[in-house]
Amino acid sequence: MRSSSERDQVKLLVEAGANDCAIARATGIPRSTIRGWRSQRFVRPSQTDSSAPGCDRCGAQEHIVAALPGAAYAYLLGAYLGDGYIARGQRDVYHLRVYLDSRYPEIIQEVSEAMEAVMPAKHAHRALHKTAAMVRVDMWSKQWPCLFPQHGPGMKHTRPIYLADWQQRIIDDHHEPFLRGLIHSDGCRHINRVWRNGKAYEYSRYHFTNASADIRALFCASCDALGIAWRRMNALNISVARREAVAALDGFIGPKR
Repeated sequence: MRSSSERDQVKLLVEAGANDCAIARATGIPRSTIRGWRSQRFVRPSQTDSSAPGCDRCGAQEHIVAALPGAAYAYLLGAYLGDGYIARGQRDVYHLRVYLDSRYPEIIQEVSEAMEAVMPAKHAHRALHKTAAMVRVDMWSKQWPCLFPQHGPGMKHTRPIYLADWQQRIIDDHHEPFLRGLIHSDGCRHINRVWRNGKAYEYSRYHFTNASADIRALFCASCDALGIAWRRMNALNISVARREAVAALDGFIGPKR
């Protein structure tokens, strides 16, 4: 853990107009750490100043986003944007819930592990839905609205959904787990069958379905970043069907299990 004097030194250099590279050279602190401090205003209240304010939203002293496990966070963000939501409980403790198909135990396990990686002091809980068709993976924390600022009133497709700058930096480094989370929650891989000239043809393709145009755009942007071709099938569906594009997704997603 970095000392308060190091944070104060970085703060002074930022206020003087130095960029992250220059600050890293001057202090020996990694650029990723400096970038995280800058995006979150990086200042931990002095341990000797008990009156110093913390996060206005959850009361935590600070959120060092550069310390988040990038791949696990990107995956969990994708799962949350697909089939998750955050509910406010008593004493401003928030409940992150992700609903998953009970037929895919490996996905349920992966979402649970991602939650615990992002919030290592806590344990993810699983509950079988009364229909037995779904499993709810959940965890309580005051910090969820800060870690997932897409939280807000109403369904996601009824309001704008966009990434904070610090989230975009994580996704830029972890497009694959982000797409994996989106597909695991709101997508599928299946065999498409077509008839041409009286002959049946089969090929694999991926679908991503979401009512939010903004979330579909995030899916497409990550595909673009990885050079994966996609097309809009209709108002709600994105298709990835070219052989080389399907092979690329198969490299880090594949059939649900």
